[in-house]
Amino acid sequence: MPKMAAAVLWMTTCAFCVGQTATQGTGTTQKLPAAAQAPMTKEQAKELFRSVDEILNFVSSDTKLPIEHSVKRKLISRDEVNRYLTQKFDEDESTKRMARSEIVLKKFGLLDRDFHLRPFLLSLLTEQIAGFYDNKTKTVNLLDWIPPDEQKPVLAHELTHALQDQHVGLTKWSEVSLNDPSHTVQEDNRHVQLDEVDTARTAVAEGQAMAVFVDYSLRPLGKTIADAPELAEKLKDSVSDMSGSPVLERAPLLLQKSLLFPYDEGLGFEQALLVKGGKEVAFAGALENPPSSSFEIMHPEAYMKHTPVPVLRLPDLHPMIDADYTPYDLGVMGELDVRILTELFGGREMGEALAPEWNGGVYYAAQRKSATTPAAKESTASISLLYYSRWKNEDSARSFLRIYAAEIPRKYSGVSRRKQDELGDGEQVYTTNEGDVLLSISRSGVFVSEGFPLELARRLRDSIASVQASGPVRVAGKYHEPALDLAHTMGAFGMMKAGCVRESRYTSEGRH
Repeated sequence: MPKMAAAVLWMTTCAFCVGQTATQGTGTTQKLPAAAQAPMTKEQAKELFRSVDEILNFVSSDTKLPIEHSVKRKLISRDEVNRYLTQKFDEDESTKRMARSEIVLKKFGLLDRDFHLRPFLLSLLTEQIAGFYDNKTKTVNLLDWIPPDEQKPVLAHELTHALQDQHVGLTKWSEVSLNDPSHTVQEDNRHVQLDEVDTARTAVAEGQAMAVFVDYSLRPLGKTIADAPELAEKLKDSVSDMSGSPVLERAPLLLQKSLLFPYDEGLGFEQALLVKGGKEVAFAGALENPPSSSFEIMHPEAYMKHTPVPVLRLPDLHPMIDADYTPYDLGVMGELDVRILTELFGGREMGEALAPEWNGGVYYAAQRKSATTPAAKESTASISLLYYSRWKNEDSARSFLRIYAAEIPRKYSGVSRRKQDELGDGEQVYTTNEGDVLLSISRSGVFVSEGFPLELARRLRDSIASVQASGPVRVAGKYHEPALDLAHTMGAFGMMKAGCVRESRYTSEGRH
């Protein structure tokens, strides 16, 4: 989906549930007393600073990532954390991408038209932040209002990021995607190939840090996530528990799923690599040869077998649309996006059933040149959108089309079907308050156009279909999808309580 999902996707890493719960050695949790919210004493601060080197040694032993140098440490207050978040939110390139992606996500129906993303994410970050490693200053930031014993498991998570940074350089490693709109067919397909790499790498970074967090917490039991595979599903379920996060609990499904993706799916990916390949494959190996898509994160066996990822191509759309439209956004609708969209439109069971049947998808959004005022440009009515997807069988394609079509009256007003304008059973044509909508199916391919005039939509459909091979073009490359943009963006800000084992939380550094 739009770059926003990846944008929110960048936002976080596991975070300890500050002020709410404390992780016990057994992995269970208990409520913290109100006194735990008071700033720590000088003696506590010294204890916490001393523990950094001890925990760093544990992380190195657990991951086999070498310690190249010590890690700087800093104690910060709530006010300093909030200032850091606000400044980074204003300056970070990923949040600038979200402004564009937000409108496209609304056009898809993944966010309500009246939802305002920026203030919501700022409130979410304020709720979630609990410490972070900043890979730009090479500093682990410790929170002065959480007792040392409760921060130590968080340190295991954050110091994993520090060793990742020493191994590959997280700033360069995690920022590969293209940010600017493209204006040629070559740039279009370059975007399609590259755009998801950042969010897939976020899942690797967070999955590794979560695995170390779990291993540190399991030390009293003499176990690790690698030798206790029965814990995998329980841990993933715990990571998805949002009961300790009131803001996230009321968030749209898109935000919930995309923000948790690096933690729950990243943890599952990491455990699979640990069991099959050992620590060298799971840590250094995954950093040096990272996966490139949500497909590989969700199916680690495909990553380990080097299975090509389904990727569709875009034809040269510019001669058909550039006279009246400005390129706005494009990317891959990946398996995670399909799961979110079908669950939102058709329910959880349908989402779980259809997502594995996805076999490639690409979208393209353009903005009308007639939208000249700020208000007009911020409206979904200014955006025309096309989306082409392939499915593993015709039944799945028809199921997806049926679910998508049922949502049209919910997304738009003034909807009426124009059967007299349809060319056969494979088309559905609608009039809406934001222009024509064309839905069509041909074998296992589904085409959606929203906002483009009907005849132009048909030309675009035929052009896209003409450049596809008999099966999806399979490129084990790097591409972007909207849902993951959010996760990657949020990971850039620091820890989120949401990615947690039961009520315990995890954290992130400035980038991951």
